[in-house]
Amino acid sequence: MAEMKETPSQTAGPYVHIGCVPSFAGLDGMYGGADLGARMGPLPGPGIVFTGRVLDGDGAPLTDALVEIWQADAAGRYGPDARGWGRQPTDAETGQFRFETVKPGPAGGQAPHLLIWIVARGINLGLTTRAYFADEADANAADPVLIQAGDRAETMVAQAIQGGYHLDIHLQGEAETVFLDV
Repeated sequence: MAEMKETPSQTAGPYVHIGCVPSFAGLDGMYGGADLGARMGPLPGPGIVFTGRVLDGDGAPLTDALVEIWQADAAGRYGPDARGWGRQPTDAETGQFRFETVKPGPAGGQAPHLLIWIVARGINLGLTTRAYFADEADANAADPVLIQAGDRAETMVAQAIQGGYHLDIHLQGEAETVFLDV
């Protein structure tokens, strides 16, 4: 039997938007209206806005990344009645993303957090991180993931802003965000 060579790895490329957020690629009306994940919910609890930017190693915004968040509801529950999932492209000029959601409650002995997944051109595998909340200091201090992150834990802590929270995600460099091997 002849030895087969590996196929070259592929990145998410520019085409990920066509299937995941077609409106970003100028294709409106797919999926019967809004892009899948464009609106989160229903999630009971007080609403927040979660914003951030995806930045490369030089601090320049990634203007074609795709960001997903996954979360528990305000009571810390995951379930079929609460769709704690959303998907947004980063802004084509600023690299910013924006989700309207609720602040999740603590779940499974972990501090309240959002799970974040990022894909973009040049990224072979999606990157996974978390966003914790700066105003949850006691819960954060006991969270096993933040404890493992040590001195770099602050790269996963979103700061309070009016109406919500903000976290910039750095893909490389001195301020590189902690990414999880999941």
